[in-house]
Amino acid sequence: MHIKPFQAVYPNLDFITSADSFFNSARDEYVEYFDSGFYTKTAQEALFIYRIKGPNRQYTGLIACADIRDYLDGNIKQHEHTLAAKEQQQMQLMLRRRAAVKPVLLAYNRVEAISNWMESYIALRAPFLEIQSEEANECHLIWEVRDGQSVRELQNLFELYVPCSYIADGHHRTSTTSLMYKKSQEGIHHGDYHLLLCALFPSSDIDILDFNRVVYGLNGLSDSAFMAHIAQYFDIGFLDAPRKPVRKHEITMLVNREWYSLQWKKPVLQEYLGEQFVLDAMLLDEKVLGNILGVEDVRTDQRILYIEGPRGLEGIQQAATRGEEAVAFCLYPVHLKELMKVADAGKVMPPKSTWVEPRMKNGLLVQEY
Repeated sequence: MHIKPFQAVYPNLDFITSADSFFNSARDEYVEYFDSGFYTKTAQEALFIYRIKGPNRQYTGLIACADIRDYLDGNIKQHEHTLAAKEQQQMQLMLRRRAAVKPVLLAYNRVEAISNWMESYIALRAPFLEIQSEEANECHLIWEVRDGQSVRELQNLFELYVPCSYIADGHHRTSTTSLMYKKSQEGIHHGDYHLLLCALFPSSDIDILDFNRVVYGLNGLSDSAFMAHIAQYFDIGFLDAPRKPVRKHEITMLVNREWYSLQWKKPVLQEYLGEQFVLDAMLLDEKVLGNILGVEDVRTDQRILYIEGPRGLEGIQQAATRGEEAVAFCLYPVHLKELMKVADAGKVMPPKSTWVEPRMKNGLLVQEY
């Protein structure tokens, strides 16, 4: 990986009375905030060690710019399809802001030499930026790495030990940056888009949580007919209380206010014995959402609502009560190694297969174009 320092734009905390309100609105209000003097620039280019401290978990990574050619050459790997409509939206935002306000989250296989270097560096220095989020009960800390020798040491470590990375969050921001880079190379648009603002976190500091689905409408089926169709693919068990799956290939389902445990039948799994990986989201999309509920495209069908794991069972049950004939499916989280296998094979996962943490703030460190 080729990482590069950049001159960051960062918030002037003296002017911010509510960190949560400010950063929650920075995505849409960045231009106005910048013009009003809420932001300033670092004195010179730097790399930035970034730590998020929560009550039960700590994440440490590096904010830097990656060469967009690493993405075009396949060294920054993707595991999701992008949508043209969302790329158009991202392009409009990029042109309006003339800046990237949130880094793309990249995961890489943990390298002890890199983690030890960063720990040693921050142990001797105070952070130059510290922000407390009461809403998330987190503290966001950033250390500036700007002396030439330290920057070169980190660059050399990444070039030596990190041949590739994986997009954990930010597929559309990445693909849109690459589109803008190509347009600038062709002379269609003026601007420098060869750098991608990214936050590189080691695999030890990436958590993948579940992403669940609520589908409104049973495709004209009665409750009993729907359950009969479900029984073609699953061994069904009744649950005394709501819960999420406890293992891969188990799905828990809420329908008609009752909870069930669904285990894929052996003949269903045997259909995929020759596959490199078998994800529950893929099977659910094909066998249940497609064959039973008549969903032709999970990326665009308005009957599907995706519920991120941190919202818990309460969030799933609340969503399921908003519409008639709603059915909810809870999936076991995808492992990071599975995500990497999918990307290494040049394949893609269904949309909303993963909810990845850490979650970064919009407008915390900004890269200008």
